[in-house]
Amino acid sequence: MKAVIRGIAYHLPEQELANEQLTADYPDWHIEKIQEKIGIQTRHIAAPEEFASDLGVTACRKLFASGVCQAHDIDFLLFCTQSPDYFLPTTACLVQDRLGLPTHAGALDFNLGCSGYIYGLGLAKGLVETGQARNVLLVTAETYSKHIHPGDRSVRMIFGDAAAATLVSAGAGEGIGPLVYGTDGRGGDNLMVPSGGMRQLRTDETARLQTDKKGNTRTADHLFMNGPKVFTFTQKAVPTLVDTLLAKCGLTLESVDHFVFHQANHYMLESLRRKIRIPQEKFLTAFEHFGNTVSSTIPIVLQEKVSQGVIRPGHRVMLVGFGVGYSWGATMVEWV
Repeated sequence: MKAVIRGIAYHLPEQELANEQLTADYPDWHIEKIQEKIGIQTRHIAAPEEFASDLGVTACRKLFASGVCQAHDIDFLLFCTQSPDYFLPTTACLVQDRLGLPTHAGALDFNLGCSGYIYGLGLAKGLVETGQARNVLLVTAETYSKHIHPGDRSVRMIFGDAAAATLVSAGAGEGIGPLVYGTDGRGGDNLMVPSGGMRQLRTDETARLQTDKKGNTRTADHLFMNGPKVFTFTQKAVPTLVDTLLAKCGLTLESVDHFVFHQANHYMLESLRRKIRIPQEKFLTAFEHFGNTVSSTIPIVLQEKVSQGVIRPGHRVMLVGFGVGYSWGATMVEWV
């Protein structure tokens, strides 16, 4: 038996942040400029009392309500987040309790960003195909907005909060895989929250406001992104990643029905699409009303396109994730 994706559900916080609000906060910017470059019109922002576990639990309950599975069917929970409720205990353990998953189920967190969904599918595949689990609940949940200073427009315009729940189970067909991974920690400081961990505890000094040459204000307690360096990384790593996966699968670009990349922003995605020469009609996107939701971007696109009838059983879909770490990964999925 192979590991297959049985169902996906996602959840967005109620509060929205539209471009009109951003231009009100940054009067020297224009809506057209933002829209043209990043392609994002609105993003959803978690409320002050709303956290990754809350978004994840709601996404899981939507998945259960769809009838694809119930809480008692789950025997392993994988929870991907870089904004956990606590350093410890593991957020997955708290979610297990809130959802009423069986106490014989395994549960763990893994800290990964924009490649997290690919890595999660790889972990779920390993659990299913080695017989350790039959039904794995993969949850990606992120509240990056809590890492972002309101004065840092370089990241505030891009990221949104969301969660997605994916059921990976044993089934027939090709399912998930093969997978290709990559890591280059030399780029770690180009997308990071410098303080808050054990290496640099938060202090009055880390909370001191600083403004960079482009007018972005943040502290060491907030998310920092070196956009040009991250862009350069993707242009080098992602085309090679796609070629490597195609070779591993014994396929050509033309034999893939759909491509779903991490939804970073319009400019980056369009640059990659053209460089790899993926036809526009095969390159699926859904970020205009979501923003970059980190590890949840890929499952959101998948669910959107399945519900629209674009992705159908038997379709071969390449999934590609890349970003913070640096970390990247890709897999081929046969839709069931």
